[in-house]
Amino acid sequence: MENVHLVPEEEEDDLYTGYNDYNPTFDSEDLHNDVGFQQAVRTSHGRRPPMTAKYPGTAIGGRPIGTAYGSRIPVGTAMGRPMTGAVQDGAARPMTAVRAAGYSSSIARGSVFDPLGQAKGPAPPLEKQNEDTPEEKIKILEKKVNDLIEESCLAHARGDLQLSLEKAKEAGRKERALVRQREQTGTADHINLDLTYSVLFNLANQYANNDMYTEALNTYQVIVKNKMFNNAGRLKVNMANIYFKQKNYTKAIKFYRMALDQISNAHNAMRIKIMQNIGVVFIHMGQYSDAITSFEYIMSESPNIKTGFNLILCYYAIGDRERMKRAFQKLICVPLDIDDEDKYIPANDDSHANMVIEAIKNDKLHQMERERKALAEKYIMTSAKLIAPAIESSFAAGFDWCVDMVKGSQYVELANDLEINKAITYLRQRDFKQAEAVETLKMFEKKDSRVKSAAATNLSFLYFLEKDYDQADRYAELAMSADRYNPAALINKGNTVFVKEDYEKAAEFYKEALRNDSSCTEALYNLGLTYKRLGRLEEALDCFLKLHAILRNSAQVMYQLANLYEMLEDPHQAIEWLMQLTSVTPTDAQVLAKLGDLYDNEGDKSQAFQYYYESYRYFPSNISVIEWLGAYYIDTQFCEKAIQYFERATLIQPTQVKWQLMVASCYRRSGNYQKALETYKDIHRKFPENVECLRFLVRLCTDMGLKEVQDYATKLKKVEKMKEIREQRVRSGRESSARGRREGSAGSGSSSSPINTPPLRASVSRSEAKYSPVLQQGRDSGQSNHGTSAKGERLSVKLKTLPGSNEPYEASTQQEIDASYVDPLGPQMQRPKTAVRKRTEEDEFADEELGDDLLPE
Repeated sequence: MENVHLVPEEEEDDLYTGYNDYNPTFDSEDLHNDVGFQQAVRTSHGRRPPMTAKYPGTAIGGRPIGTAYGSRIPVGTAMGRPMTGAVQDGAARPMTAVRAAGYSSSIARGSVFDPLGQAKGPAPPLEKQNEDTPEEKIKILEKKVNDLIEESCLAHARGDLQLSLEKAKEAGRKERALVRQREQTGTADHINLDLTYSVLFNLANQYANNDMYTEALNTYQVIVKNKMFNNAGRLKVNMANIYFKQKNYTKAIKFYRMALDQISNAHNAMRIKIMQNIGVVFIHMGQYSDAITSFEYIMSESPNIKTGFNLILCYYAIGDRERMKRAFQKLICVPLDIDDEDKYIPANDDSHANMVIEAIKNDKLHQMERERKALAEKYIMTSAKLIAPAIESSFAAGFDWCVDMVKGSQYVELANDLEINKAITYLRQRDFKQAEAVETLKMFEKKDSRVKSAAATNLSFLYFLEKDYDQADRYAELAMSADRYNPAALINKGNTVFVKEDYEKAAEFYKEALRNDSSCTEALYNLGLTYKRLGRLEEALDCFLKLHAILRNSAQVMYQLANLYEMLEDPHQAIEWLMQLTSVTPTDAQVLAKLGDLYDNEGDKSQAFQYYYESYRYFPSNISVIEWLGAYYIDTQFCEKAIQYFERATLIQPTQVKWQLMVASCYRRSGNYQKALETYKDIHRKFPENVECLRFLVRLCTDMGLKEVQDYATKLKKVEKMKEIREQRVRSGRESSARGRREGSAGSGSSSSPINTPPLRASVSRSEAKYSPVLQQGRDSGQSNHGTSAKGERLSVKLKTLPGSNEPYEASTQQEIDASYVDPLGPQMQRPKTAVRKRTEEDEFADEELGDDLLPE
């Protein structure tokens, strides 16, 4: 109210000032005395027919005019306009414009008050636009062409390249129809050149995106050769890019230079990019000197990280040490034009500024700045690792020079990373015993927490590979104390606990690593292995299924899933995952053998034979596969085909008599007795104490009427007598040992008396021994493998016992024995379930799951 100024009362203007002033012009009483008026009335001007009023009640002399002068009397004027009124005695205000407010004199004649004109009804509908006119048809067609161009661009943005090309072609057809229509209507001068340019340019782009380079080049040529298009020469850059993709480097250089000639110096940024493309083409052509000329010009005019890196590559290719050093110095001096990270640290006292900083901390601009900085650091690290061995006499001296240069630049924080990379380079060269690598990593124990954690993580990994688990555990603890949120440190700690068989604690470390980094595949894989060791198969299966969603083509993950389904007694799912695994590693013999084993357990012998045969074809030294194939052919009465497999087994295990016995048995079964006799004689020379061999020699010689039968019979009796003595010693030793244990004495000495006597399983020539092999794929369960009646049981070969002395050799007998052979080297036959690459889980654990514990490049 202090700013409101009131006007004094005496200075207020009267709104009605002047309305009471008398104007003699409107005095009708003096009209009779007005000579000019009376003369006009008497002349022809006054005798004209009365004018018709536009509105009712305004005719000349016909509208009653109400005035302040007196009663409402009809007063007419020469122009048909009524008087607004007269003033009498200055008492009443004159009549104003009342029609605009909706009032009319016709109200007196009974009309309804309707100021908004609603009594007239609704407004008439708008007239439809006539689309039959040529101009309207042209406008509609232009709009359709623009819509098709937009749809083509949107389809390309979605990645639907085929649809984008179809829309571009349709836009081209409609644009040509539009041009023809303009020519027919005689408006060819008004052709929209911008629309034509847009259609052709989009069509050429879509051709190039669909790798239709010839069509794209033809379309670009149409644009470039048309002189009516302004700045069309710039499109020669696109044509040069296509020639580059076609590896036609000579034409690419030609078109890049033509485009460079048509671009003025005002567009310096575009000229720099074209020069950079020219340098890249020269690198692909192997013309490093020409590429260096282009890159040096760019680094002098407008330096950037990519060009500096390419320049270092060119100097490295020609082996110029000094220029490599100068180029590296230029590279680390290139400005990044990004804000300092301190800008995003919030202040404690200004809440408004803190809100702004929080809003821009992770916006698109800051993300772009981080990406640019990360790219620059990647190029600098790669350059240092590339030139370090070349610029000095040794790798270490070159790396030290690079570290010194980086310490004096804006990338000072990269110096520590370079030192760590120096140590990792030694590790990748398998130089684990290189003291400098370990010493370099140990230097960072007193650095800041980030560097200390990285160095300790790598040291822990190094000691874990060397199986020094105590040191690995120590450095894993150090890495965790420096940075508790480092997932690699937590994984290393979990690994050291895992090898100590504390699986529950290991699982906790892996879970913590996953909480810190949900995308840590190493932690998820190791957690699945831990649950598998704990017998929590469903949880292990869940871990590997999640891992498969991340690593779609990981062979190890697929194998673990198949193995888990097999342990969960779901062979169909196991087979399904192994089939997927064969699509990733189709030549893995172990996977194919596992598929054969599963099909064999399901009773599908034909499928089992197919996969076992494929496994044998890729890896013909797998004894279990060879044994199964040989037994399969014996079971199907194709003994001749089984011979080649048992002969190969003989080459692999020449000290195992059973394979040679099986070869002789196959000859005997196929009716080739002479070859069988020669084979048995050869076996007897190598294994003179083998009882089965001597028995078959006795029988064969008897049936064939050979004189050697008496010698072999004598040898057979001696061997059997020696075996009985040996077995008696073994039994007496066991009895004395058992008696000593019962009496509480130290019976270990009594049981050790027959220490030089071979164990019972090593004597394979006993009369009770089973001599024909049966398929024994490594299985964890100890159930019997013989018998063929039930589904899923393995192949077994039933061989007849030796006939009596008065029976013919091939006489049938009801005495049959199971032909599964007792292997004296049992663990060889009972092969453990191995991973895809024939390694145990522990080997996988050490080699594969920890592979990414090294800092990424």
